[in-house]
Amino acid sequence: MSITPHSLGVHKILKHIPLNVIFDAPAKRRLAKAVNIADLRLCAKARAHKMVFDYLDSGADDEISLRRGKDAYSQLEMHYHVLSGIKPPLDLRSKVFGCDVNLPFFACPTAGNRMFHWEGETAAAKAAEHHGTLYGLSSLATTGISEIGQIHNGPKVFQLYVWKDRELVKEVLAKAKEGNFNALALTVDFTWYGNRERDIRNEFTIPPKYTVNQMIEAIKKPAWTYDFLSHEPYTYACINTDVPADSLAAFVSSQIMPEFDWKDAEWLLGEWNGPSAIKGVVRPDDAIKAVETGFSTMWVSNHGARQLETSPATIDVLPSIREAVGPDVEIILDGGVQRGTDIAKALALGADAVGVGKPYLYGLAAGGAPGVIKALDILRIELDRAMGLLGTGTVDDLKKRGPGLIKRRNMSSRDYPDRYAYERGYGGGII
Repeated sequence: MSITPHSLGVHKILKHIPLNVIFDAPAKRRLAKAVNIADLRLCAKARAHKMVFDYLDSGADDEISLRRGKDAYSQLEMHYHVLSGIKPPLDLRSKVFGCDVNLPFFACPTAGNRMFHWEGETAAAKAAEHHGTLYGLSSLATTGISEIGQIHNGPKVFQLYVWKDRELVKEVLAKAKEGNFNALALTVDFTWYGNRERDIRNEFTIPPKYTVNQMIEAIKKPAWTYDFLSHEPYTYACINTDVPADSLAAFVSSQIMPEFDWKDAEWLLGEWNGPSAIKGVVRPDDAIKAVETGFSTMWVSNHGARQLETSPATIDVLPSIREAVGPDVEIILDGGVQRGTDIAKALALGADAVGVGKPYLYGLAAGGAPGVIKALDILRIELDRAMGLLGTGTVDDLKKRGPGLIKRRNMSSRDYPDRYAYERGYGGGII
């Protein structure tokens, strides 16, 4: 084992020296001034280590799908009704996995949240509890199932990868059931690891290597660095809390099962025996097959444009999947969402709920639980405003009248990012 500050026990000393009160003061000021998700992105970039921010911010290969995922929403116009007779407050309540929620969107399950901020998954759970919405926990989370259950009392979905070891799968599913998780989401678009070139350039590892370049970048971001050095090293707590994240990364890599097929999915559903989503669907024929296999929810996703480059924008394929499975099958969509108007468009075109990944992780990296709460609050306010201006007073009304409210337009030069778009976070990682 290599000698690191954690192996020397430095964190046990630093945790008693509250220097982050000083280091985090600028981050708190930036967070307070943030107006939208693009602002939160810049806040995250200012606080997080470069390799951590780029891991969060990036997509696969040339990041074409990442940009298209955002651009696709700009091609959809909102043709609103006037004199609708509605007044605030609007009713944003909905259902997901058969459970009542106060918002029709939620923070997606994402791996390794403590990488971004020491609060990790607990910050997102607190935000979900605050807003009364669904919480999603990744099987590669750095916070345990029982700890999440103590924070979030509402509906929860547990995300699982396609793993080889069925005994491990059974063990993890048992933990999720004991933790009162309502639903299971099987991620099926991660049978190979996507080519994320920013990570390669940054020599991204978990935890960071102590190279000269990484240490220079760490010095530039004292709030993140002190967080990292003054807290326990993180583990993938849903699997084995005794194994550090760097050792377990190789284990997880060995567990991914590329040959996982529909028969394996059928076995998994039998083990879970509850509400279940297949996460990573972009084709109508796969959605039909998933329904026939026994999945209750279709989760339209391309893994945040981090896997297969030039995979389609999820909002573009959503209507065809809704048409294929009919009106009664639940559909969740994620991918490219940056605004409340994006959520409104997804609900109008066939989604029952919308997951957000990067927006809440920007908030997490920018300022822990207050940052995630603010990210969801920004989207809530924007969705409320969009629904009011559209003339729809409830989520059900938006879904019912949606196809007549959203129309596609031809692209023009005005739709593309201007020269300052990268600074605003539009379009993703142009180096």
